[in-house]
Amino acid sequence: MTAVVAPIFALLLSVAMLLMGHGLQGTLLPVRANLEAFSAIDIGVLGSAYFLGFAIGCVAGPHIVRRAGHIRTFTAMVAIASCVVLGHALVVQPLVWWLLRMATGLCFAVLYMVIESWLNEKSSNTNRGLVFSIYTIINLTVITIGQMMLTLDEPTDFPLFALASILVSLAAVPVALTRSPAPAPIESVHIRFRGLLTTSPVGVVGCLAVGLANGAFWALAPVFAQRASTDVADVALFMSIAVIGGAIAQWPLGRLSDRMDRRRVIVLACIGAAAAGVALVLVDPAWKYAVLAAAFGYGLFAFPLYALAVAHTNDYVEPTGYVEVAGGLLLVFGLGAVVGPIIASLIVRFVGIDSLFGYTAFVHVATAVFALYRVRRRASAPIEEHITFADALRVAQTTSNVDPLAHPELDLPAATSDRPANP
Repeated sequence: MTAVVAPIFALLLSVAMLLMGHGLQGTLLPVRANLEAFSAIDIGVLGSAYFLGFAIGCVAGPHIVRRAGHIRTFTAMVAIASCVVLGHALVVQPLVWWLLRMATGLCFAVLYMVIESWLNEKSSNTNRGLVFSIYTIINLTVITIGQMMLTLDEPTDFPLFALASILVSLAAVPVALTRSPAPAPIESVHIRFRGLLTTSPVGVVGCLAVGLANGAFWALAPVFAQRASTDVADVALFMSIAVIGGAIAQWPLGRLSDRMDRRRVIVLACIGAAAAGVALVLVDPAWKYAVLAAAFGYGLFAFPLYALAVAHTNDYVEPTGYVEVAGGLLLVFGLGAVVGPIIASLIVRFVGIDSLFGYTAFVHVATAVFALYRVRRRASAPIEEHITFADALRVAQTTSNVDPLAHPELDLPAATSDRPANP
């Protein structure tokens, strides 16, 4: 373990501080917006703006990294992201916050790109699954800690914004001082959505559904948690419980999908997420523990869906196509995450905040129905040809190498002739 972690320790330390600040900011902004009487649509657009910036960053990032290098790009993006946090505290206006949130999304797309390309280069085929497992655990743990930091002060005051900015700023220090050589320049790939949809309809629809549902969750769930209590501790606990649920379920659902048709596991996860969503609509907000249990159930089933969809798609793709597929699915997710919060906020505007998880339940049920339809239409890839979920988890986190102008003459590396073409 020490031999694996030592070459990337500085990078992982930077990741911990960066995502801790990010986790705090992600929950703080909707809570503060609600307290400032932003409308549901304003808050929904705030969530969409982040993912719009993230999608732009996925496209622009390779060019930035190739121009400036990994370390200078990382420090520049951290500096911008830190300043943006403080901008939210200085000007509390919806339009300004939308623009700032878009800038945050762009910065974090590029930061994830640098982090994950670095991890890929510093790991080998024998330990890459372990490296990205450690990265995933750190990711989910520190985001949860960041969310719980919401309880340290009032969301209407400056200190929480300052704390988030400090954490993001400190993330630059270990990377800037590391003696470890930076990775090789990033190579871009061209994304072909038609070929991706032909290769795996369920994978594409699954990633779109995750964006539609979880984009709305991150934008509006803190407001949902405030419906019965203005205590920020309750909001932080609600969000953290959901993230913990997702962390716990990643490996059991992933390993189960290694042993059976992944589409059936996707159906199971969608039904579980829908049931949890219905429970969150129906449970009396005064029943605090029941609400938290339903939030845990939502995270348990909804958050692993993206990695499951990526794993299913890659069962039908040659290894040389993994990065291209990951980039395409990421942009599909991003599209859903841009649109989802806006749709959800419109529903909430006219029906009420309780309808948020009614909306996510509808998305998950529709996805389950489509996946079951595909199960009846086409046989699964043979179990022995499944990639391991550890590799799928690594690929699911890839944000780099997206370039709409790169290699347009190439076709998507699709299934070999002995695999079904349309899962």
